[in-house]
Amino acid sequence: MTDTKRLAISIIQFLHDQLGSGSLSSDAQESLEVAVQCLETAFEVSTDDQTLSVTQTLPEIFASATQKHPDTSQGKINTATDSPTEEEVAEAERLKTDGNDQMKVEKFGAAVEFYSKAIAINPQNAVYYCNRAAAYSKLGNYAGAVQDCELAIGIDPNYSKAYGRMGLALASLNKHIEAVGYYKKALELDPENDTYKSNLKIAEQKMETPSPTGGMGGVDLAGLLSNPGFMNMASGLMNNPQVQQLINKMHFCDLYLVTAIPSPRCVCPCPFRGQQFAQQMQQQNPELIEQLRSQIHSRTPSGSNEEQP
Repeated sequence: MTDTKRLAISIIQFLHDQLGSGSLSSDAQESLEVAVQCLETAFEVSTDDQTLSVTQTLPEIFASATQKHPDTSQGKINTATDSPTEEEVAEAERLKTDGNDQMKVEKFGAAVEFYSKAIAINPQNAVYYCNRAAAYSKLGNYAGAVQDCELAIGIDPNYSKAYGRMGLALASLNKHIEAVGYYKKALELDPENDTYKSNLKIAEQKMETPSPTGGMGGVDLAGLLSNPGFMNMASGLMNNPQVQQLINKMHFCDLYLVTAIPSPRCVCPCPFRGQQFAQQMQQQNPELIEQLRSQIHSRTPSGSNEEQP
């Protein structure tokens, strides 16, 4: 448990350093301050406890780790490795075909496994990364899809399909400005592709339309609230004794932010900032909101207008 607390302290110290950098917006600073408070509460730690300090900062530890495992996220592949034999190339192609077959029957997890095996045999083939990106997107792993598209483009900068799939992954992450750039590059390489034209038009329209997740840090809230797996997880968390203990330690205004229960004497603006979020939560999962509200009422005798901190 001590090591866990040391890790928590390292993360908190990193967040403190970011707060002092002067490069963050006021909203970002406020978010980090809340994160620090939550970590301190959840792990029962304080930066004043010198016994939990470590000799290296989190960025230093991370830098040391990445030196041992070179980064490939920028689309650069080590071409110094031995080229695969003809037999290995044929085996990789067979695995790719197996992956394609799994995609056709919508077994996307299995497809990822086949493409990954093909990549392990022949990591210089851009098609394998691009195909795995498509499988990742079907699984909702858009960050993985973006990374694989970067790798594919690094191998073959003229691979139009990699740019098109990168645009799709970025659009799914609500990064429509970046998506437009990749769609345009895909069309530059394949001018007659109607799919790229259609996706480009949609992305440009999204750029001009305010996002319904505005003010929520780019999170696709509507998607989360319509995801049964996410909502089941959230409901399950409400029955977790550790989560209930954390709720009991939260400021009232933190709970009002979620439940939008009126707080006449709360002087902070958080209930108003959280109103849109609360309304969506109420519409999508009223049972979860009722659980949160019951937690608050159990702490406020007879629903009294107790002054908030």
